[in-house]
Amino acid sequence: MSDMLGFVGMGLMGLPMAKRLLGAGHRVTVWNRTAAKCAPAVEAGAVLAASAADCARDAPVVFMCLTDTKAVEAAVFGAGGIADGIARDAVLVDFSSMAPEATRAFASRLLAERGAHWLDAPVSGGVPGAEAGTLAVMAGGDAAAFARAEPFVRAMAQRFTLMGPSGAGQTTKLCNQVIVGSLMCVLAEATRLATNAGIEAARLPEALAGGWADSKPMQICVPRMVAGTYDPPLGHAYTMLKDLDTARALAVQKGSPLPIAGLAAEIFRTLIAREGAEADALRIFALTEPQAGREQA
Repeated sequence: MSDMLGFVGMGLMGLPMAKRLLGAGHRVTVWNRTAAKCAPAVEAGAVLAASAADCARDAPVVFMCLTDTKAVEAAVFGAGGIADGIARDAVLVDFSSMAPEATRAFASRLLAERGAHWLDAPVSGGVPGAEAGTLAVMAGGDAAAFARAEPFVRAMAQRFTLMGPSGAGQTTKLCNQVIVGSLMCVLAEATRLATNAGIEAARLPEALAGGWADSKPMQICVPRMVAGTYDPPLGHAYTMLKDLDTARALAVQKGSPLPIAGLAAEIFRTLIAREGAEADALRIFALTEPQAGREQA
């Protein structure tokens, strides 16, 4: 194998993560279904591959960050996919989020067909975390594969934790999204209450810093909501809804109630119905915005 790493998926998260690898001095080959999205990575020193298979060919570790299960399956097992090029005993690190059972099925298939190892390694921290290299990455898979990937992941993340066998990383991410998706909705409510009550909502993070209401989402999301900063998006509404719906499906299987996360999912579903799937998730704050010219009761 060469010392060239592969990275498939140059979206909101994948691009800054690949650039972190390049900044750490690693050689990286990149591929994206829409080739134009690779341009910033190529400008930063990456090599553009002709296909996902070429991106993975001879790389000891291949990274992937895609939108959903369907995209992952196509990129790995479709024609010209990663599985067509990945070397035996290589490690595929999947930063995408999907159902744990899908990850387990894909991991078993890749090992059986190609002799390569799959780590499910979804991330938390959003675009700011990807840019700063402060992501939290929760992994599932073989301990030896985890150890081989860890030095490279550390260039992109502050924390990289092996949570158990295949699928454990995805389950941990679903727990993360239950918390984050619900908290975003609560922060939008509190920020709207502050605004409507006439206090300076932008100072909530300062006033509550260090108290029990404080959190990274508080410090990052509230200022963006108040200022109406939605471009570039912190994260797409459809991504949050996908994860919350996946968490709810798992909860049904396990008999675990998710009443708050269920309500959060419907709030994000309403946002998508009004503004489209690619709306910034923080636009949930705009759902309660007073309409100009609306008649008062």
